[in-house]
Amino acid sequence: MSLRSSYGTGAGPAHRHALRPKLRQATLIIPKTGRRVKRNVTFGPTTGLDGAFTDGPSDVRHPLLRRRADGARDSGQLSRLLKSSKRYAKQAWAFVNSKTGRGVLKCSVAYLLGSLATFVPAISALLGQQDGKHMVATITVYFHPARSKGSMVQAILCAAVAFAYSVFISFSSMGVSIFFGRTLGLIALGHILVLIVFCGGGLGLVGWIKQKLGDPLVNISCSLTSLAIITVLTKEGAVQAAEFSDDKVTQVMIMILMGIFASTAVSLLISPVSACQEMKHSLVQVTDSLGDLLTIITKGFLTGCEEELQQRQFTDASEKSTKVLNTLTKNLKEARYEHYIMGTEKEYQLEAKLVSCMQRLSQNVGGLRSAATTQFLLIARAPAGGTASNTPISTGFATPTFSSVPTMTNSLISPSEQHGVLVAIDETPEDETFEDSRLAHPMPDGDSLASTLNSPSDIFSRFITQLGPSMKSLAITLRKILDELPYTPDGQIAGDTQLRTSLEDAVELYASSRQKALTLLYKNKEFAKAGSVQVQADFEEVAASCGYFSFSLLDLANETKKYLEILDDLKLEVEERPYGRSWNWLKVWGKILHSKSEQKNGDPENDSLIAQDEASEMPDDIPSPTQRKTEMGAVSTQQGGKFSVRYRIWRALNVLRRDDVKFSIKVGIGAALYALPSFLGSTRPFYQHWRGEWGLLSYMLVCSMTIGASNTTGFARFFGTCLGAVCAIVAWIASRGNAFILAFFGWLMSLWTSYLIVALGRGPMGRFIMLTYNLSALYAYSLSVKDLEDDDDEGGVKPVITDIALHRVVAVLSGCLWGLIVTRLVWPISAQKKLKNGISILWLRMGLIWKRDPLAMLTEGDRPNVYFDLREEFELHRFLLRLENLRSAAISEINLRGPFPDAAYSRILKSTGAMLDAFHAMNVMIMKNPQATRGEAEMLRYTVNERAQLCARISHLFQVLASSMKLEYPLNEALPNIEHTRDRLLAKIFHFRKEERDGIASREEDFELLYAYALVTGQLSKEITGLGKEIEKLFGVLNEDLLKLQ
Repeated sequence: MSLRSSYGTGAGPAHRHALRPKLRQATLIIPKTGRRVKRNVTFGPTTGLDGAFTDGPSDVRHPLLRRRADGARDSGQLSRLLKSSKRYAKQAWAFVNSKTGRGVLKCSVAYLLGSLATFVPAISALLGQQDGKHMVATITVYFHPARSKGSMVQAILCAAVAFAYSVFISFSSMGVSIFFGRTLGLIALGHILVLIVFCGGGLGLVGWIKQKLGDPLVNISCSLTSLAIITVLTKEGAVQAAEFSDDKVTQVMIMILMGIFASTAVSLLISPVSACQEMKHSLVQVTDSLGDLLTIITKGFLTGCEEELQQRQFTDASEKSTKVLNTLTKNLKEARYEHYIMGTEKEYQLEAKLVSCMQRLSQNVGGLRSAATTQFLLIARAPAGGTASNTPISTGFATPTFSSVPTMTNSLISPSEQHGVLVAIDETPEDETFEDSRLAHPMPDGDSLASTLNSPSDIFSRFITQLGPSMKSLAITLRKILDELPYTPDGQIAGDTQLRTSLEDAVELYASSRQKALTLLYKNKEFAKAGSVQVQADFEEVAASCGYFSFSLLDLANETKKYLEILDDLKLEVEERPYGRSWNWLKVWGKILHSKSEQKNGDPENDSLIAQDEASEMPDDIPSPTQRKTEMGAVSTQQGGKFSVRYRIWRALNVLRRDDVKFSIKVGIGAALYALPSFLGSTRPFYQHWRGEWGLLSYMLVCSMTIGASNTTGFARFFGTCLGAVCAIVAWIASRGNAFILAFFGWLMSLWTSYLIVALGRGPMGRFIMLTYNLSALYAYSLSVKDLEDDDDEGGVKPVITDIALHRVVAVLSGCLWGLIVTRLVWPISAQKKLKNGISILWLRMGLIWKRDPLAMLTEGDRPNVYFDLREEFELHRFLLRLENLRSAAISEINLRGPFPDAAYSRILKSTGAMLDAFHAMNVMIMKNPQATRGEAEMLRYTVNERAQLCARISHLFQVLASSMKLEYPLNEALPNIEHTRDRLLAKIFHFRKEERDGIASREEDFELLYAYALVTGQLSKEITGLGKEIEKLFGVLNEDLLKLQ
């Protein structure tokens, strides 16, 4: 049956609560003691996001009626003003004591220290006589101290590499200029080579590195490198005069060292932040969130209440889990530097495994959620004999609606269950016989049972009656274990052998109870009387949902056991360090000697991402790039010599067709053209007067891969520059050039701009404001104290602040405009077009992956990696993140057809991500048992034709969607339907269970793969249906105008 049919039903919450008969009480194992209890157990209150229990409304601790005295005190404006002031003061104090508030204050202190290089004569003298001493304060803004110790180490390394590269470019350009100017007497040729090779090529490489790595610290380092190279090549004049001067390079080195030293000192001395401690805090948060999600999902699944997963508490827990998992990965990368310095590499490796295990736990919880969502869709269907209302449809993706499901007899449901609460009732004793169980829990006779099995909701109620108690018991045990992990309140590792023993007992009890419940369930003759294909498909779909949920719960328990084992190893390493401290990362020669595969296998961060060599893991239906090139080369060679030479030339130029290479080339060309006036004697004074070096730096900052990203950065750069210039003018006029007042104003400026950078995440905007403020206010102070003798064009010792600010604003505006022109006219890359092409390619790749039956290799003897290897999975998820970035950039692109439909593409990418998650779930199931058991092999052979047809239709629909997105063309109405083929597969599984199972003695575990397969195909069907509707909204439907032959 189709999952889509559920959307038109009217099954309400009261009916869904009525789907569940009373559950038998289950045996519960207390994790801390391992004791088995037979008392009433419920899920109880779930912990709130702050870790506290929320049994009821938060206002129950306050009186319902205010006292009369309160009203008297509230009277009068003065009292209200005092109360408001106290409230704002408390909020300000709370912000100052928060992590974000401390980070903002640290940034302002670091900036104040950096500005002393301009205001304090003793420090200023160390930098010589120049007007660029404000660069020290600028570096404290770029490499701000509101980061962890590990991130600070990474920032220092990035700054060192940036400085080394700028020194190489500076000295090399001077050497070339001296060689051609002094030795050969060809100064013009030397300037041309410097422009092309060092200015264009050097800055083009900087742009390529910035786009290739995409790391915030790398971007900042690239900006610093660009500033140093531009200053030496275009401003100082040593290259133009063919002279060698290391004064500026030395000054830049000292300023970088001073700025980084100020930021590092503030970061380490004032409220230092440890990435290791942050990672521990994130682990506690994500474990608590997973416990909340487990409780709510299991409760919703057992009660059939979809509203459980729609409450604010579940949404907040889900969002928090996703956010903290991303933060956890970032903290792990930063903690690596701290561990490497402290010599605790082994501890880092165990923590990396812990984070990887936590990600798998999150995926298991996602599997539970998928099974629960499928259940909610199924129980909303009409009974088998229901009447469908054939609503007119516009495309093949519109779905019919069905009438609502009749409710069960209210006498079977307790009042608590009618309100969605799982109650604990009398439990069947563990030693009770099958006959006693039937007497204790009587069921209708076969004829009446067969008559009640007319909807998926009835079948679900039978399943949950038998499986519910064991599911509930294990879920509560897992929740209590997760509440204890991974760290105690005092920061100690919560490793305990008793927890592991209790979990093993709980898993064993759950597996035993589940097997008995399923055996009892399938022996009921009601299921054998399900005659129609529709009811058979419903039964197997329900079995797949319940089975997948139960197996996912078991996988979650097994993964939790691994989690406890890693915690035990980590506790041993932290407390005893049996191998001592080590600094093996310094042994560079060891890394060179080892092969590439050995390096990857030794990195714990790659364990969950890259398993084997990529060439051997590529699916047979998808030739690798090397195979494609080889085959094309062979075909071209067979065609004759002239085609072979042309093809070889085409292949040699293949690298120039890559977007990143084209981007770096056009960045280099634009930089060389903008810097050209600084090398011509007639235009150099104009370039210096209008501060062309800052325009060239703005050009480097604005240039981005796509047009939309350049538009966004250009606007932020120009707006920040204008705002910074206005603030500089106000500060200079108000201070009258007084150093103390200027330092105070600079500290105030750094406060609110640091809030933009740290709290709001508006890093580029905050940095642009402070950069312009430094270029204007601090530069004006340097002129006033005669730090440079030949700067009379802006007032000299009596600087004209308006002229200084105007020159900076004009330079920045020209650089931004030049960057937009180059990005738009030279090899333009549209984010909107690239997004559509990327989505199309991703769908094509997914269709090719699914073209071959994922379960076929289990019977054909191939390696399980052939279906969907871990490297390919990592690449597809990384590509999806790139598409998300393209979507953000596409919003800023101007199109005459109208604004970019961001909401529609956001939903499309979300659905695509959900399908990739379904791919991952299928891959996990295959990798768990790469060798098919006898029962699995028989089932796979029995259903091979149905699975082949289903895979072909899914692959075909992926190709249709990709073609429509690529061509921006409407979909055809006559599209194949996945659900009918899927129903035939489910009915075939039912026939196997009914007719063939006893002959081969298959177990219930043998159905696990097909359960997961049925669930995944159902999810793909649902998402493909949604994608078809989104494409219909974007591109419309076929009409006569589109089909005209003209």
